[in-house]
Amino acid sequence: MALNQVGLERLNTATTKKIGTNKNIIINGAMEVAQRGTSSTSTGYQTVDRIHPFYSGNDEAPTYEQVDVASGTTPYTLGFRKAFKITNGNQTSGAGAADVSEVLYRNEAQNIAKSGWNYTSASSFITLSFWIKSSVAQNFFAHIQTHDGTSQNYPFETGSLSADTWTKIIKTIPGNSNLQFDNDSNSGFTLKLLAFRGTNTTGSVTLNAWAAYNGAARTPDNTSTWYTTNNATLEITGLQLEVGSVATDFEHRSFAEELKLCKRYFQIVKGDFDDYTGFSAYSESATSLRIPVQLDTPMRAAFTNSKSGVFRFQGATNDSADAANAFDLHGVNTSFNACTLRSTAYSGMGAADRPGNLQFRQDSSSLKFDAEL
Repeated sequence: MALNQVGLERLNTATTKKIGTNKNIIINGAMEVAQRGTSSTSTGYQTVDRIHPFYSGNDEAPTYEQVDVASGTTPYTLGFRKAFKITNGNQTSGAGAADVSEVLYRNEAQNIAKSGWNYTSASSFITLSFWIKSSVAQNFFAHIQTHDGTSQNYPFETGSLSADTWTKIIKTIPGNSNLQFDNDSNSGFTLKLLAFRGTNTTGSVTLNAWAAYNGAARTPDNTSTWYTTNNATLEITGLQLEVGSVATDFEHRSFAEELKLCKRYFQIVKGDFDDYTGFSAYSESATSLRIPVQLDTPMRAAFTNSKSGVFRFQGATNDSADAANAFDLHGVNTSFNACTLRSTAYSGMGAADRPGNLQFRQDSSSLKFDAEL
């Protein structure tokens, strides 16, 4: 029996919801990509791409890691294999009023503006969902902060979590007439998941409601049990933000697609001692070197460059000594996918206008290009 038109439309709608096509506004929500590394004790973008941990006032720095999701658990059975994990340090002086331990995700304003969410209407919704696991049983707070126009704040809570148990959190968030998202690549929407915030920045607020952002009262006062427990852990995966009032199945993108999306914000080129390939280069003089670089994908904005490790210029008839000199960044093009690196401190290159290549000479050698929010 043939499907009638109504039945066909329903089938098509159900299929679309199940498969999804870039419905998740969050990039790397399954915590799969970690270009910089898998472990760090530093604040900022250090491990899992697009995930920005932050701490301040701590007696001992927390450890941030990309970790495996244990087999046999949910969310493992739903296809999740990686998570972002915080291991708390030993906060010997207790929970200070100025102490902070949180995880941020920053979204470009244009991604919200063009998402299809009618964000100025209270009857239009976006839905945030994620999996979270804490080694300590307690309630945690989070909030969303907007940045365009008059900054707005939307605080919410996870509810009481059972220790060492994955829990799925779903929050349906209405629009509000005070919200503004400009059609640009600047930060317009920041999600902050709080492991702990001291009373300098918490206070009397209404949960699950938009209000003008107040830096002195971002969420209600936080429970300090997790923060004052040495080596307490907090894990997150399956972070999804989608238009609509229903949390649909997580959109699992391929690793290749997720990596490409992450490279809009950060790209790294690594080498090793045994691999003498690198970038084409040429000498301006016996001590001056230029390296044209074509990036894998255009970046969000004009980027910065940093270098680590040892490199060498290999010319047609000679090569320089191994050196760790810095490169200056020149000529970033307007599409943000190419540039020229220059160094005036590489010796032994012979004369000007010699072609060659820039060799990586250590396992740790790398070039990094950063356009993070």
